[in-house]
Amino acid sequence: MTLICPARRQLLLGLSGVALCSLMPNKALASRSTKGIRELSLYNRHTGERNDGSYWVNGHYQREVLADFNQLLRDHRQNIAAPMDKRLFDMLYTLKTTLNTNNEIHVISGYRSPKTNSMLAKKSGGVAKKSYHMSGMAMDIAIPGVDLKHLRDAAISLKLGGVGYYPRSGFVHVDCGPVRHWS
Repeated sequence: MTLICPARRQLLLGLSGVALCSLMPNKALASRSTKGIRELSLYNRHTGERNDGSYWVNGHYQREVLADFNQLLRDHRQNIAAPMDKRLFDMLYTLKTTLNTNNEIHVISGYRSPKTNSMLAKKSGGVAKKSYHMSGMAMDIAIPGVDLKHLRDAAISLKLGGVGYYPRSGFVHVDCGPVRHWS
């Protein structure tokens, strides 16, 4: 039986780890990274409010920035804010990166209270009675300088949730629900 000294064992373990990592696709390696900064710049078309900030820094969500974003995304009709799903901000960041734009994201609708959602659903057939907006899991957005069709196609390609296309109203709906899309 051959004995391997502890230093040599560590070297062999390290080399096998490097070999294993070299077999992983780059995307998988990148997704394991916890370093970096994710920034968003948001503009609420109904209230005229703007907010930008680094909502994720070195692997940690920034509570104060998220609270500010939640306030900007509030139901402006009822003046009620609710916590938005963090995955939605990650989706917007990925979408912005995919589109290679630093333009601010214009928000048409973020959180909706049940009262507001019910009122909107009565006025329009395009509003779901059990909308993800009421759970803080959806936004209706546009990005100046980005064609709406291009925005829709990029959002669909991410396969991170629902994507609705509303060209007459001038926005794309994105949500953290099941992957699906509609026009």
